Amino acid sequence: QVQLVESGGGLVQTGGSLRLSCAASGAFFSDNAMGWYRQAPGKEREWVATITPAGATMCRSSVKGRFTISRDSAKDTVDLQMNRLTPEDTGIYYCNAVFEPLAWGRGTQVTVSS
Repeated sequence: QVQLVESGGGLVQTGGSLRLSCAASGAFFSDNAMGWYRQAPGKEREWVATITPAGATMCRSSVKGRFTISRDSAKDTVDLQMNRLTPEDTGIYYCNAVFEPLAWGRGTQVTVSS
C-alpha cells in the first residue's frame, strides 16, 4: 500500500514563501498525475495544482503566478513552491493522485499570518 507523506508546512507572514514536499514509496509519481489540495478551517478540501506524468502543470486561478508544482526525480517527491502567501492560503495541504486517489495522508499545516 502506497503511503503519501506531506511535509514542509509552517507559519509564515503574508508575502512569505514555503516549499511543500510529498513523498511516496516506489515510482508512484512517474506513473500518476499528482495533485496538491488544501483544506481551510471550516471549508471543503479544494484542488490547488496538478502535474501530469509528462510534466504538464495546471493550478487554480487564485494561486496562478504564485504557486508552482514540480516533480523532483532525484528525491522522488512532488513539490509545491508557494510564494507571496496570503492568509487565504492558510490550511492543511495534502497531495494525492488525481484519477485514482489513495487514502489521504495527514497533510502539512500552512498558516499565513497577516
